[in-house]
Amino acid sequence: MLQFLENQGITYYLINPVVSYEARKTSLRKVKTDKIDAFHLGELYYKEDLEVFQRKTEQYLNLRQLTRQHSALTDSYVEIKLQFQAALDQIFPEYHGVFSELCGKMSLNTLLHYPTSADIQKVSQETLATDMRQFGAKRSDAWFWDKAAQLKDAANRNPFQHSIYHGHVLSLQMYIQMLFHYQEHLSKLQKEMDALAQTFDDYELIQSVPGIGDKIAATILSEIGGIDQFEHPKQLAAYAGVDAAVFESGKFKAAINRITKRGSSRLRQALYTAVQCGIAKNRNKKLIAFYDRKRSEGKPHKVAAIACANKLVHWIHAMLKRQEAFVDQK
Repeated sequence: MLQFLENQGITYYLINPVVSYEARKTSLRKVKTDKIDAFHLGELYYKEDLEVFQRKTEQYLNLRQLTRQHSALTDSYVEIKLQFQAALDQIFPEYHGVFSELCGKMSLNTLLHYPTSADIQKVSQETLATDMRQFGAKRSDAWFWDKAAQLKDAANRNPFQHSIYHGHVLSLQMYIQMLFHYQEHLSKLQKEMDALAQTFDDYELIQSVPGIGDKIAATILSEIGGIDQFEHPKQLAAYAGVDAAVFESGKFKAAINRITKRGSSRLRQALYTAVQCGIAKNRNKKLIAFYDRKRSEGKPHKVAAIACANKLVHWIHAMLKRQEAFVDQK
């Protein structure tokens, strides 16, 4: 529908469903029909100061599609990892401590060829080292020999030496194949996302904030969709849903004001992740100073982190408007 309107050069307005819903509640009569809804939308056009919708460019939409797809695929990948680990615990729990990266290429290939402790016990240490060397890792002969010895020890310690169901082994191998597929698709999406994000001038500006890496910067950039749509940082904060829902009536003033959580949940999640990364390992000194001040006021960690996310929105808005990189100092 929107594509048709744009192709025909027709001006149109997009109204937030929350606004239209609240406008409909102003009527005393509880009636909902298509005619009544259209009438309320017409009233909004004349009563409210609506702005013509500024559609995000194709470049922004493509980046947003890639970041959202990568995020959804990552969530599915995490679920498969958990199921894989549960299946491994039913067959070979001692295998967990052999490789530093359980779901790494070397670890998964080894487990795919030797899924049970009995399979490892059947071959020599030299055979294990030779087979692992063929999986593509660039390591020394001593490393492979030592890793083969660790596998042998893990196989001997494994509590499930016998009575392993064939169905469990098939499930484990299936999960390993699925992990390989997810890793391949995620790697491809990451490359596409990085290449497209590099074409944006604001990409490096957002990355200048300590704690914001490639993926977070691409997500923030795609969800904002152009800073020209937000004249004031409070508008951007409201779009991210990190603004406080203030409630006052007469002399009553709420002591606890939660955030609205309206707008882009993905932008809000990216900002919160950026805050967590920024305050970890003293990466963002300016953000840490603000966080410590909120904590000294008695705010819990999560409340202080949300306040930092709101502050980060204001910084990003100023950076993109002025086209200036972030300066980290107390």
